[in-house]
Amino acid sequence: MSGTDLAGKVAVVTGGSAGIGAASARALAEAGARVVILYRSGESRARALLAALPGTGHLALAVDITDPASVRAMADAVRDAYGRVDVLVNSAGVTRPIPHADLATLDEALFDQILIANARGPYSVIRALLALLRAGAPSVVVNISSVAALNGAGSNIAYGAAKAALETMSVSLARVLGPEVRVMCVAPGPVATDFVAGRGRDALEKLAATTPLKRVVEAEDVARAVMACVLHLPTSTGSRIIVDGGRML
Repeated sequence: MSGTDLAGKVAVVTGGSAGIGAASARALAEAGARVVILYRSGESRARALLAALPGTGHLALAVDITDPASVRAMADAVRDAYGRVDVLVNSAGVTRPIPHADLATLDEALFDQILIANARGPYSVIRALLALLRAGAPSVVVNISSVAALNGAGSNIAYGAAKAALETMSVSLARVLGPEVRVMCVAPGPVATDFVAGRGRDALEKLAATTPLKRVVEAEDVARAVMACVLHLPTSTGSRIIVDGGRML
């Protein structure tokens, strides 16, 4: 990948201030894209990342993807700044570690919060940016899913259900948005970020030891899969790349 592969392109990354989103933002900027970092509460991290990105023309915007009005305002700001979107990475999401048998803690309000943030939120962003994605055609949406969508595991029942919904939605959108817009999913296993509270490096190393590759998945590993979707799979849509060290085998 060269520093000019995405020259002149505009990439929007939700959840872009940390973890997989930040790693994806860096990779996109290194490939020459102008990157819009979308964040909800991590302003200081977003500003620090913005200052460190290679290239020029980048932007950081606050948005609450669970609030349609906030999403529309973000889309207006992106339209005014760039007039197009070539790449959208939906990396924003929320979770909370809850044992699957603990249905008392996972009440309806918390279930709704997780479902809205991880499934409806990405849909709202795609919907709001669709005209700009078509203006950037051929463009691509990469939704960050999870192997929890496939094996029913994960940090809690609602999170796996939400990611399964995201994957099904991605297939439906891929069918109707082509040929202008491709829609892909990247489904990681446990990743070395602070996304899941209380899951430290030691726990990740123990999990990795049970997989065929025996390697902890880093945010940069997931970002490489994102970049494969963006740059190297022009005839793929509605597909999924799993990044889990072989856990699903």
